[in-house]
Amino acid sequence: MFGNFIADSIKGKQSQQYPESVQLGIRIHQFIDAFTDGHEQVLQSRRRLYPHFGKYAGVVQDIFYDHFLALSWPSYHPMPLDEFAERVYRVIEAQSELLNERSRRTFRHMSTHNWLLNYREEQGIDRALKGMAYRASYPSNMENAIPVLRTHFEELQSDYSSFFPELKRAVFERYESKVRQLNPPS
Repeated sequence: MFGNFIADSIKGKQSQQYPESVQLGIRIHQFIDAFTDGHEQVLQSRRRLYPHFGKYAGVVQDIFYDHFLALSWPSYHPMPLDEFAERVYRVIEAQSELLNERSRRTFRHMSTHNWLLNYREEQGIDRALKGMAYRASYPSNMENAIPVLRTHFEELQSDYSSFFPELKRAVFERYESKVRQLNPPS
């Protein structure tokens, strides 16, 4: 879980300075990114969003997919989303000395605004996208994403619903045995 969180801020061989379990989380996150970026349903969602957000369509698609995951959470995990979010924050906080500055800033915003839970609501993703628009290097239109979500909700949710089970299956098939080796059942 921790490795997955910090993966975007880790470059090249930096991952080797972390414990094996964190390195595995980083590799899983990288696999998820590569699988996602090449998946036809994800590409279809990005094509739907490109006229509205240009090069930021992938960023918006990612947040929208987080929204769909939060909405459908009980279908994918037995723990309620609010409990899972608190668990994630505790795990990251417990290893906070391993966070680099970028991850530390992200975690501060993530936990303060409870992203994992608040992505369930339009207001939560609206706040996140407006923050990203403010920090974007180029005009992004991300601050106007909610009307686009409402207009394309069914198509985007259908893309997500086709994609996510395939992602889960691919991650499970590739990493399940490695996760079990590092976290044997007690």
